[in-house]
Parts: sequence; C-alpha cells; structure tokens
Amino acid sequence: MASQDRTPASGEKLGDKLPRRRLGKSELMVPAFALGGYPLGQEDVTDEQAIEAIQYGLEQGIDYIDTSPMYGESERRFGLALEGIDRESLIISTKTGTHPERRGDYSWDGTLWSVENSLRLLKTDYLDLVLVHDPAGMGPVYAERGALGALEHLKEEGVIRAIGLGQKRFDYHRRAIESGRFDVILTFNNYHPLDISAGDWLLPLAEQHDVGVLNGAAMAHGLLTGQDPKAVAAQRPLQGALKEMLPDAQKLYDWCHDRDVPMAAVVFQFCLRQPRIHCTLTGIKTRAELEANLHGATMALPDDVWRELDALGITHSRYSGQPAEARESSR
Repeated sequence: MASQDRTPASGEKLGDKLPRRRLGKSELMVPAFALGGYPLGQEDVTDEQAIEAIQYGLEQGIDYIDTSPMYGESERRFGLALEGIDRESLIISTKTGTHPERRGDYSWDGTLWSVENSLRLLKTDYLDLVLVHDPAGMGPVYAERGALGALEHLKEEGVIRAIGLGQKRFDYHRRAIESGRFDVILTFNNYHPLDISAGDWLLPLAEQHDVGVLNGAAMAHGLLTGQDPKAVAAQRPLQGALKEMLPDAQKLYDWCHDRDVPMAAVVFQFCLRQPRIHCTLTGIKTRAELEANLHGATMALPDDVWRELDALGITHSRYSGQPAEARESSR
C-alpha cells in the first residue's frame, strides 16, 4: 500500500510545512523529516547543546527521534530532553545489537537487556520502534532464540510497537521485507542527490510489502553539509563510495554556491520528493545546525532547480546492494 502525504494545517511551526507519512504497516505517522541521534551523542557535544537542539526540534513540530545505544551519550541525552513531555505526543525509535558492552549480541537475552537499558535511559516504558542494528549476518537474528523472536515477544507484550532493520546491505533488507516479520527498514547513504541506488528495487519492494522506509545519512557522511567538499576531504581521508562521490559533490557545491541555494535545501527536498521514503533523518550537533536543515527542508525553491540538478549529471545508482546472488550466501 502506497504511503499518503498528509500536510497539517498551516501554523507557526516549521514542522507543520512537512508532510506526515505512514511508516508502512507500523501505522506510525511520522514527519517526512526528523531527528537522527548519532552526532548528538558524541564527545564534542555537551548535554546542554544536545538538549537545546532536541527541544528546538520538538518546538518546531519534529516529534519523531531515532537513536541507538551505539551513538555514545545519545539515548541518555534524549531522555534528559524528553523528560516531562507527554509521551503519547512523541515517536521514539532506537536499536539493538550494537551496545558497546554487548556489541554484536543478537541473542534473545542480549536483545531484552538492550531494550531494557534503552527504556531506562530514554525514561519511557515503551518504544515505538526498535531496529535490529548492523548485524554482520542475519543467522543470529532469525535464530530460535535470536533478536527477532525477542522483539516479537516484546511487541506482543506492548513494550515495543514496531520492529525494524537498520543495515547497509540491501540483500539483508530484501530478506527482512520478504519475511513479513519486519515493519520498517532503515537504509543509509543510498538516497540523496549523489546516489539513488535504494530507488532501483529496494524502495519498490518495500512499498509492495507495505514496509516503512527510513532514510539515513542524506548528507553523504559530511560531503553534502554545505561545507566545501575539498575541505571535507582535506580533514579526513575518503574511501570507497565517498571518494567516488567527491567530484560530483564538488559540482553540487559549486552549483549551489552559484545559484545561492542552500545545499541543505537541495539535499533534503530531493529526498522528500521520493514518496516511497517515509522519513529522512538529519544528524546534527547543535540547534543552529537543526535550524539550518529544517529551514532547508521547508523553504521554497525556484521551479527550475530540479531540472538544473538533473542536467548536472551527478545523480547515479552507485551501490549494487548485494542483490539476489549474495542473498543465498547470507542465509
């Protein structure tokens, strides 16, 4: 079943300008642009900065947040920021399998431990969505006493409302979608102006099975933040897909500069134009960064922007996604 956009009545909140989309069979209605928790958990961010950014997002109507035990202090900081706010007004997702103390533990007991720890840090008695996070193989996840069975038990108990898979490999997503046991997938760095490989077959497959799709790393792990990509490459070595994307990222940066269009506007609105993606997440460290990204996601752009972007020739499918032949070896 295709997702339907629903734009709330106009108001002062920037978030009201965003469509809300049903996150597949999870039935969660999420804003099409929401807050990812990775940067907010890092050591160069203070509790005060994180709380200010999170609360600004809430004030603007961004009521969906996604985090993970792997993201440093992220869960604890979200818990601090959300304390005292009506829980039913929020949509919270976190992950299991990547807690630093039990990384790679996709067992029944490890999953229950991880979820209980997340509930404590987030100061809530239920979670709207828990995603199995970055398994190296899906065997332990599907095992009789594995993570998926544990999450299904928690769902029956009302501790969680939906189950997802957050993972790079498309073949793992395919298996999850076709199993009928997952409500949501999260893919990252595979749908933005430089790479649309998620759109080749993964997004249509998810739509066919009514599985919700979260889109992470829309700023290509720093290449599309609006900073000169040459400066990004000078700060840290780029490898693999990021190195391949660098020339096209430079073209986009130069084009945005010449057009006086914020790169955040192009990046996020490019993603929002894809109806098979239900929510694109933004990772930020400060309120100012969230303000810039939210303004970019909601500002008006000239009508010819998308025609000119297409003419730049920078948008490609760059990732094979480990299709069917690799799927057999991962069972």
